[in-house]
Amino acid sequence: MVGDRSWSIDMQRYNFQFTGQRFYRIRGGRLAGQVRDVAYQATTTDFWGALESVGGRSTYQLGGAMNCGKAQPGQIAAVSHGCPSVLLRQINVLNTRQEGGR
Repeated sequence: MVGDRSWSIDMQRYNFQFTGQRFYRIRGGRLAGQVRDVAYQATTTDFWGALESVGGRSTYQLGGAMNCGKAQPGQIAAVSHGCPSVLLRQINVLNTRQEGGR
């Protein structure tokens, strides 16, 4: 998954679903083509339990919204985060394509 697109997470921060800007199939440790209309979902404990490998320093990327604006008068707080690439196994991947859509 590359980038973020939309996400949903419950109030307890336990069940979640994420979509990205781009998803790639991986076969034999190599990128094997792009896939469309994809989301993944899990519970927090299942997600971290599926972590098999963490990339090195060269894979680290800063992400997130960079700032969060709230209230009146307006207030801004830094909320960005970063992480290296990771390999997860047994995460529920969904086809999100809507029939009759684009």
